[in-house]
Amino acid sequence: MTGIIMFFAALVMLTIGYPVAFTFGSVSIFFGIIAAVVELQSDATLILVSEEFFQMFSMMPFRIYTIMNNTILMAIPLFIYMGIILQKSDLAERLLEAMGALFGKIRGGVAVSTVLVGTLLAASTGVVGASVVAMGVISLPVMLKYGYSKRLSTGTICAAGTLGQIIPPSIVLIILGDVFQQPVGDLFQAAVWPGLALVVCYVIYILCVSFFNKDAAPPIPLDDDVTRSQNIKKALIAILPPLTLIVMVLGSIFAGIATPTESASVGSVGAMVLAAMYRKLSWRVIEESALETVKITAMVFAILIGATAFSMVFVYSGADYIVEDVLTNLPGQKWTFLLLSMAAIMLLGFFIDFIEISYIVVPILLPIVDIIGLNPLWFAILIAMNLQTSFLTPPFGFSLFYLKGVCPPEVRTTDLYRGVIPFIIIQALVLLSIVIFPEVYGFSQ
Repeated sequence: MTGIIMFFAALVMLTIGYPVAFTFGSVSIFFGIIAAVVELQSDATLILVSEEFFQMFSMMPFRIYTIMNNTILMAIPLFIYMGIILQKSDLAERLLEAMGALFGKIRGGVAVSTVLVGTLLAASTGVVGASVVAMGVISLPVMLKYGYSKRLSTGTICAAGTLGQIIPPSIVLIILGDVFQQPVGDLFQAAVWPGLALVVCYVIYILCVSFFNKDAAPPIPLDDDVTRSQNIKKALIAILPPLTLIVMVLGSIFAGIATPTESASVGSVGAMVLAAMYRKLSWRVIEESALETVKITAMVFAILIGATAFSMVFVYSGADYIVEDVLTNLPGQKWTFLLLSMAAIMLLGFFIDFIEISYIVVPILLPIVDIIGLNPLWFAILIAMNLQTSFLTPPFGFSLFYLKGVCPPEVRTTDLYRGVIPFIIIQALVLLSIVIFPEVYGFSQ
């Protein structure tokens, strides 16, 4: 039971607020010593530790070296850099202004524009925090000024900003591709239809709320001197450059022309070209973007190294056999396993980040997936959709924190919590539809 106790000990430390990477590293060393104890004399003050403990941890340098040479994970810093460059080029502002002018006269039009812009930002930047903050700064004041419901406004921005977790090129999908040992390109393709289904459901919900509650999202008066054709032209000018970049990056992956890492490098160069077109590219922007990329990447890989040590001790203690034995002997094996695994991931998402869940929880579930005979690609998309939900769930949803940081004083935290609840329900329903009707999304169970 050492490994099981270790898992909950790490969870408690994370909940208290200890740094993630150091928590996993220290807990794995402490419980690794306990797991390797061979003798404890009643009259002794020292615990005799077997050589197996040292042999186990002597493999850590080789594991770290393998992580650093993983070509799949090389795509992470490149996509992060691409997203930060596009963020600094004011892409979100251009898209929101153009789409707002196009849909503003419709009830709920600005909220719909926010979802569509969130989709484009997800497919071009994939940086959740940047998307939420940018739309919170630009779109939220406009919606509040014209009488939009605080709950609808904040919920829409949070939900649209988290689309980067499921819509390619998603960092979550790259990490899951590494964990599942599945081609990242296949995961990107598999995530397209679930991501678009989520976008469509968001738009339908906003339009329904606007239709039945006239005060929730009134139309916005626009400049009558500007014709609709001019608005369409302005929108196309704003949309075409990032759309071209999206087609170049994702299209090359889907067509098999380039690997995700190669496409990420092309995307990084393409993002710099777009920034130059917008006259936002400078040496300072490049330097700041590179520095932020290094910080985020270092955080991801530090967590990965700590998680590797944690999973090594977990397996060494034999806890994986306990989990496997319990989950493979459940009544209604397949469906019960899906229900419990999705519920566990969603619950853990309230407290810890997607990186820890991907590298700690998912590897525990993978052997059961193989035994039961589930489609790993399908199961990976279910997890990705579930992990996206964790960005919205109160009280620790990251999107809520990002948006609260840029909200005006009149927007209370309770407005954010109540605003995201309908979108969490929508995500849960889309997740359920993928479980029940996988064929609709192109999966075989």
